[in-house]
Amino acid sequence: MIDIHCHILPGVDDGSADMKESLNMSRKAVEAGITHIFATPHHLNEKFVNVKSDIIDRAARLNESLHQNNIPLTIHLGQEVRIHQDIFTSLEKEEILTLDDKGTYLLLELPSGRVPTYTLEVIYELQLKGITPIIVHPERNKELFENHKLLFELVQEGALTQLTSGSIIGNFGKNIQSFSKKIIEHNLAHFIATDAHNIGSRGFTLQQAYETITKVHGIERTFHFKENAEQLIKGKRLFIERPVPFKKKILGIF
Repeated sequence: MIDIHCHILPGVDDGSADMKESLNMSRKAVEAGITHIFATPHHLNEKFVNVKSDIIDRAARLNESLHQNNIPLTIHLGQEVRIHQDIFTSLEKEEILTLDDKGTYLLLELPSGRVPTYTLEVIYELQLKGITPIIVHPERNKELFENHKLLFELVQEGALTQLTSGSIIGNFGKNIQSFSKKIIEHNLAHFIATDAHNIGSRGFTLQQAYETITKVHGIERTFHFKENAEQLIKGKRLFIERPVPFKKKILGIF
């Protein structure tokens, strides 16, 4: 399996604290059936700054340590970029790192409580530069939860989304689990990833999420998510279904 969102690089953010923990996380990931992980440290989220060059260097060191310790896991390049109005200046300064540094897909994080007014503009402008934004964990965004029509508009504009495996299996509560289910049902989800930060409360639950998706939505939906991750890593075209708008929200249920 392929995990496109993980905080496995040592000592850069609120994920792994050091190389020892990164190796322990790697072993757990392998035990969970994961063979490839995109290391995606936070960047400009008001706490952490991790520019492209630093991530490339640290990922190379982690891959070397994995090789030395005979851990069959490959680390790929990535970055979880908090949306900001100067993102295009950051791109020009070579501070932004797209997935595998291919200039094609970018993990884009929204503030947890809101969707900035310039979000649609950023999504549009990124695509003009050939970069498709992948909005991470939209199911955990307060404004999207309250205004699900806005999520549909973001996807309609061309953004893709990545749900967190823990959300799907209920680790963030029943409301977020229910919202995740609705997002999948409306063809508004394109990837599932762990967003793992450790080997405990924020670990590698990708297989459990896929099992839940199979039970609730059918095996074809699981294949869809797995195939998209594989296509992304190969640089091939993704499988994108037409998004379905939400019906009107009635009495807090949608």
